[in-house]
Amino acid sequence: MAAASEMQNRAWVDRIPEAVRCAGPTIWTNPALDATASVLPGLAIGRADVDGAAARWQRFAPLLARLFPEEGAGRIDSPLGRLEGRLSREILDGADGRVLVKADHALPVTGCIKARGGVYEVLAYAEALADRAGLIAEGRSYAAFADPEFRALFARHVIAVGSTGNLGFSVGLMGRALGFAVEVHMSHDAKAWKKQRLRELGARVVEHRGDYGAAVAAARGAFAGRADAHFVDDEDSVDLFLGYAAAALDLQRQLAEAGIAVGPARPLFVYLPCGVGGAPGGVAFGLKLLFGDAVRPVFVEPVASPCMLVQLAAGLDRSVSVYEVGLDNRTAADGLACASASMLVARTLEKLVAAVVTVPDDALYRWLKVMWTEAGLRLEPSAAAGFAAAGRYAATLPAAARADLALRGAASRISRT
Repeated sequence: MAAASEMQNRAWVDRIPEAVRCAGPTIWTNPALDATASVLPGLAIGRADVDGAAARWQRFAPLLARLFPEEGAGRIDSPLGRLEGRLSREILDGADGRVLVKADHALPVTGCIKARGGVYEVLAYAEALADRAGLIAEGRSYAAFADPEFRALFARHVIAVGSTGNLGFSVGLMGRALGFAVEVHMSHDAKAWKKQRLRELGARVVEHRGDYGAAVAAARGAFAGRADAHFVDDEDSVDLFLGYAAAALDLQRQLAEAGIAVGPARPLFVYLPCGVGGAPGGVAFGLKLLFGDAVRPVFVEPVASPCMLVQLAAGLDRSVSVYEVGLDNRTAADGLACASASMLVARTLEKLVAAVVTVPDDALYRWLKVMWTEAGLRLEPSAAAGFAAAGRYAATLPAAARADLALRGAASRISRT
């Protein structure tokens, strides 16, 4: 009886493509993909939530300009650049078209896409504390959040997060800038220099022998129920998700300024490096709200850590892990080294993600070198993932679509056909 139950519990493994289980590069087309208009009304998060996040970013612009005067005048956004010539043809695998890069690797303040979520959640928590304390007066500029009375309030509270590095840095930098105590729980595979820069900010770094999931679980348990603390849960935070989703509004504006129309006849393919899923999920969701079926998100994961592909293919009955299908979760892309996907993101994007592409580390290194030497883009391996996937996925498109490839991206990877 027990053996039969175990076999039933493991039946989902057969739904994972054999190539994925063997750590082979794979293109997985989502069989659950559905019409956006039929999916969005059934979700717990909607356009009003994303607009609210954009409004919060706007309220805090004076504070960001005060704390980081050299970093973008209060805006957390990145340029939409263009690559041309031989490099663009190489990225497009020989197809003609423009190549644009949404350069979130160069975001103000933290220099990584996690600024969109990590900084945002710290600001949301600070606003809630200040509101409860009666410090927010009508008409008062949010630049005042850096004043002594606000900092004295924040100093009595702790912000904690589990991270492989970039989310921890984003949370740590913003938290310490406001006077919070910050505790970052980090996995064994987090880079030493990322741990060191957090310590230099005054954050407490707690190292764990386990992987990213173990670090998150430990931090979650340590801070559960504490009234003086806030845990930034990368696996289950709506605030993080909305901070990322608001980025879609900026991209919509940039595309319009570039004269690029997105519609049914000219869909927008978005290539998004994916770890636990918060950043790519939020960006993809925001773009789906704006462009509907005309945007087709493609997540990109390392062959050793395809946690979102495994979760979506397995189904959403329970959280599953790449370890359960025989993978080791070891990759040079430390920001994508996640064994289990965010169930919040998996459930929200289940019918909205067009495909997941897995890429080997040698492809990440190749594109890291190419983009560094030929385009001057100083990326980490995680941010190079989309370049490693774009040409392969484009080759699966119908010939008519592939001949019209027009737009690709990097840290937020984008393509239009």
